[in-house]
Amino acid sequence: MTDKPILYSFRRCPYAMRARMSIVRSDFHVEHREVILRDRPQHMMEISPKGTVPVLLLSDGTVIEESLEIMQHVLDWQLSEIETQWISRNDDEFKFHLDRYKYPNRYEDVESLHHRQQASMYLNELNAFLVEGGITSSLSDALFPFVRQFANHDRDWFDSQSWNNIHEWLSSNLESSEFKTCMKKYKQWHQGDDAVHFPIIV
Repeated sequence: MTDKPILYSFRRCPYAMRARMSIVRSDFHVEHREVILRDRPQHMMEISPKGTVPVLLLSDGTVIEESLEIMQHVLDWQLSEIETQWISRNDDEFKFHLDRYKYPNRYEDVESLHHRQQASMYLNELNAFLVEGGITSSLSDALFPFVRQFANHDRDWFDSQSWNNIHEWLSSNLESSEFKTCMKKYKQWHQGDDAVHFPIIV
């Protein structure tokens, strides 16, 4: 057992990012262990053999291996029907096209611009949804790291699109104090290193 929950994370991973955002918002203190995915720690692999981040080890020995489940745990978040729908579309539909837009060489017979167009259909609907002003901070945190990743692949093109609500929403999240805390840089964790506490306000 541990004195404090342990979070295995990777700074740039959008799944780990949204887990860290929920930890920051809820002031849920953890021991942070930064992972380099090509050099995964043995302890992380022992508690979570699938080898992906984030992984949260609770003080009672419970292991939570999915980012959304970490969010639900630390926020005590019960998803509404509309939240479930948007997260499902983000994690399945949008992420599918995002990966093929950003990393076309990893897949066979992939046309990057086709997948950008398909991902844009989701963003068109998200832009309209944001007009309604009903997005919660939890849902926002679950979605925006993936939109950030999409935007950064070709920022000039993204900024030229008429998604005024998405541009404003994304900028607000990226400029927030919570995101700055979430994105603090940590060195790679190795067995025997001193504990690193998270969140630390920056």
